[in-house]
Amino acid sequence: MTIQKRNFIIIWFANFLVAGTMTMIMPFLSLYIETFGNHSDAYVQKWSGLIFGATFITALIMSPIWGRIADKYGFKPILLINGFGIATSVFLMGFVHSVEAFFVLRLFNGVVTGFIPTSLAFVSSQTSREEAGKKLGTLQMGSVTGTLFGPVLGGLMADAFGFKYTFIITSISVVIAALIVLFGINEQRKVKNEKAVHYSRKTILSGLLHHRLMLNVMIVTALIQIGNFSIQPLLSLYVAELTDSNDVAFLAGLTFSAAGVGNLLFARKWGKLGDDIGYEKVLGALLVLSFIFIVPQAFVSSIWHLMIWRLLFGIAIGGMIPITTALVRREAPVDIQGEVMGYNTSFRFLGNIIGPMFGGIISGFVGISSVFILTGLLFMVGFAFLYYAKRKPVQDFEDFLADEDQKAHT
Repeated sequence: MTIQKRNFIIIWFANFLVAGTMTMIMPFLSLYIETFGNHSDAYVQKWSGLIFGATFITALIMSPIWGRIADKYGFKPILLINGFGIATSVFLMGFVHSVEAFFVLRLFNGVVTGFIPTSLAFVSSQTSREEAGKKLGTLQMGSVTGTLFGPVLGGLMADAFGFKYTFIITSISVVIAALIVLFGINEQRKVKNEKAVHYSRKTILSGLLHHRLMLNVMIVTALIQIGNFSIQPLLSLYVAELTDSNDVAFLAGLTFSAAGVGNLLFARKWGKLGDDIGYEKVLGALLVLSFIFIVPQAFVSSIWHLMIWRLLFGIAIGGMIPITTALVRREAPVDIQGEVMGYNTSFRFLGNIIGPMFGGIISGFVGISSVFILTGLLFMVGFAFLYYAKRKPVQDFEDFLADEDQKAHT
């Protein structure tokens, strides 16, 4: 077995553990807050939103920083820092007695929450450009599988052992993932070109925001997460409107998981297709398919129809993360790939923050069903940006950065 293949298998399994264990605690965040005292429903709901979003805010800020450090010192040290950092913050969450302390730990959790994005960047750096999409799609299957099983297992453990011990068990699982990386991964550092230009953070960020294709990739990355997260907090309410069953929570869980199953089944296939015919073509097709599959969800009259459309939507949206990551891998100079992917991750977390707020505001004014329609229109906006970028002359990102760097020094 080659070093690259062994590294990939280890990272896949570590991603499965981290994604699964981190989603274990999500189903009972609001219930855990209720144990801190006799608080009103409004108080619990307010802090649930703040605590849920806190991790994404600090993660958005830290992702490019971790990427820049990884470019200098390697991805393995960052994976270890994030792994043990996540484990520490989750372990301490089991011992807090106030909502403020819980909020602070969630903020710290965001600082070190880059394990999965860093693992994507690591695998990308160890993979040839010709098969980056397939490998990244396969890797995503690990985190998606963990995400599907995590909430169910977390809910069962919370009922069986209580919140405190669920946090402890979760932290132990993340430690195991970090130890597997520590003793199993053999990172092969690429020899850097001594003549390579050392770009400042300002130059890289300016290049990303002005390069047509890279800017579009960042925007689409944010749209993916907005599309995912705009409806997630509202899904159980929407399911309740569609059924008279007493098992609303269970049906909502099935509906939520339907998109994950579609993601799981097709992520690798979309990545491989991108390798074969071009990432821009596949990304454009997926944006159109996402629009086609999400808008009908606004008009369903049955929970089973909603599940079918969620499954199809998951099939379409599941290919976007490996495709956008592979695009960044193709365009970014090797010496700054970690930082550029860090900015791409920041746009993902930005979408995580905007999505629930967008869905909540829209549903509050014009109803939940309208969220599906407006989210679909956002995917078409992303397609329009991509179509515009493809119609224009190709810009080599490395040459573009060199021009930006020259402007900064004149």
